[in-house]
Amino acid sequence: MDDEPPLLKMMSAYLSRLGYDVVTAVNAEQALKAVGAQPDGFAVAVLDATIAGSSLEELASRMLAVTPRLCLIAASGYPVDMTMLEAAAPGRVHFLHKPFAPEMLAAAVRRMIDTQEAV
Repeated sequence: MDDEPPLLKMMSAYLSRLGYDVVTAVNAEQALKAVGAQPDGFAVAVLDATIAGSSLEELASRMLAVTPRLCLIAASGYPVDMTMLEAAAPGRVHFLHKPFAPEMLAAAVRRMIDTQEAV
């Protein structure tokens, strides 16, 4: 989920080329709706940390209530306090500093999927 269409398109295209099934959202409402429609269909959520109309912690909390084993990748160009996310999803949280290379995103997603599979 990201409110920057070019970045969202790049992330989606890159992860799709790697064989991942990707669902995109441009805001918290769309992201929650997608997860709610397929609670067992998501392994990893990549979330823009600066979300209009919601906080990262609120969105993550609501997503985890629907999909408790979900892994979270927060992305931001600014420092983000990850304490609450790490407490809510121990061992299943990663931070990506924007701008990031597509390979960094792929490595983070792979790491989170490996983490989820180990649980």
